[in-house]
Formats: sequence, C-alpha cells, structure tokens
Amino acid sequence: MIKIGITGVGQFGQNHARILRESATCEFVGLYDRDTKRADEIAKRIDAKAYSSYDELLAEVDAMAIVVTTISHYELAKKALENGVHVFIEKPITEELWQAEELVEIAKNNNLKIQVGHIERFNPIVMKLADKIKEPKFIECHRIAPFTPRGSDVPVVLELMIHDIDLILAFASSKIVDIKASGASVMTKKIDIANARIEFEDGGVANITASRISMKRSRKLRYFQKDGYFSMDFQNNKATYIKKSKKYLKMLPKILMGDYEGIKEEDVVDILEVDASNPSKDALTTELESFVHAVEADINPIVDGVAGARALKIALEIVRKIDNK
Repeated sequence: MIKIGITGVGQFGQNHARILRESATCEFVGLYDRDTKRADEIAKRIDAKAYSSYDELLAEVDAMAIVVTTISHYELAKKALENGVHVFIEKPITEELWQAEELVEIAKNNNLKIQVGHIERFNPIVMKLADKIKEPKFIECHRIAPFTPRGSDVPVVLELMIHDIDLILAFASSKIVDIKASGASVMTKKIDIANARIEFEDGGVANITASRISMKRSRKLRYFQKDGYFSMDFQNNKATYIKKSKKYLKMLPKILMGDYEGIKEEDVVDILEVDASNPSKDALTTELESFVHAVEADINPIVDGVAGARALKIALEIVRKIDNK
C-alpha cells in the first residue's frame, strides 16, 4: 500500500485530503500547507498529521498530491519527482509548456507517474459513454460560472476551458490544423470569458466557450458523430444519447422521397437517457483512486503528464491568440 501525502489544503485541496484520509486504497501520511494555521485545522478535522514543511512530508511518502495555485506546480512537482516521489498535480499541469515537458521527462527517466487533475475524465457520465464516442465531427462545449476569486490567478482558459480541451483531445482522432479564439478581461486582468474554434485535419470542429462572469453555473458538452449524438450535462450528471434506430435503413427510402407518413420517432432514432446523478463514487474519489492504482500497478495513469501537457499547449495557444488581438 503506497504512502501518500498532500500539499495544499485550501477550499479544493481539503476535499482531496479527506478522500485520501478515508480511502482504503492507500496510507495517508499527512498534509502540508503554507498556511500552518489552516493546515492544523484541517488535520484536526480529518484526524491526520500536519507537517511543518513540504520537504519533511516529501521524505515520508511514495506519492504526493499537489493542490496549490498553478504558479507553484512546477517547483513542487519537480522537487517531488527528483526525490523519487510520484505526483498527482491539479490542472493545469504547469504555467508554461516547457515546465510541463520537463516534468514529463524527469518522470520518464525515473520511472515515476504523473497524473493531472482533469477530473471530467472521471465524471460518471463520461465514463458510461466513453466507449460509444468514436470520431466526433462536431463538438460543442459550454462551461460557465459566476465569478469567484479562486482560480482567477490564471486566464479562464486555464481555469475552466482546459477541462473541455482535455475531453476533446481524448476523443478526437485527428490532428489540429487551426485554432481561432476571442475573449475579454472583465473582472480581472486575465481573460475572464473566451471562445475558441478548433479545426481538425479530418474536417471535425470543436466550439468551446468558457466564462467565469456568468449569472449561472452550467457545464454542458455535445458530441456529434456519424451514428449518433451525445448531450452531456455535467452539472446534473445526466446525458442523452441519440442514435439511428435499427429500423432507420428500412425507413430511409421513404424519408429520401419526402414521404414521412406513418413514420414514428422510434422508427428513426433510439434515445437512451443516462442518469449518473447518484454514482457509487464521486469523480474526485474515482480520480484519486485511479492515481493510486496506477502507481501500485505500475501502469500509465488515465490522464498522464503527456495528456496534461497536450491540453496545456492548446490552452496556451488559445490565450496567445486572444492576447494578440
């Protein structure tokens, strides 16, 4: 059983700490946070040990979860990897692409694992439908939320949109040939609302919108492919999968002739409603247990450092195109 610790127990990181502390898949050694008062408070709440320094905790673990502001990801992950410790890094993997590539190289040279916290890969809806998504031709993503200070140290592209970039890259089977983007800064000095259009070599297109200055919270994604359509509502953990029915080919001659008489909806499409609103495990628990399993089984994490760097590369290109307008 691997020994694991966590650095960073802020609003988000405390959830990681609680899950790891309660998990039967690993031995939770303890936690560290620069805010020692907060570290002591969280440690007391979950009955764990708070360490006085990152180095002290690092010396006691096989793996480290890094849940701090993006600007510190590279430094903390590099130190862990250079000390023979596997790392789970919240998204985005790093601030700069060269940093991500260096971490990937260090991990490779030392036979260590990097997993990046693109949590939507572990969303119950995505996991239920992943094997049905094949060569999508059009993808549409909307991820919007009201403004909060947390995460505003980076552009919304790196805070929110990068989740959908990762999902698009996970299922797209063709190379990117062009990216168009626009956006604006409203509440911060960083980009707060952005839209990007990604075009692929096979003719596929992805249209992505992300905002952290909206009046409501919504996370929706739609995949269109030759044999079906997927509409995923991540906010409510529900999805609709629509595909051609078995009777479709028999009805096609009538449809092509413009004769729709007697044709019912079920003669044309099969509609599958998927409800994952009460999963046995939430996405964060599944994600962290997947990391632990990858380390113990010595297998590649589902969202490894290469995937994290790939998503970062596209996100940074979108930011660059917006900034240059």
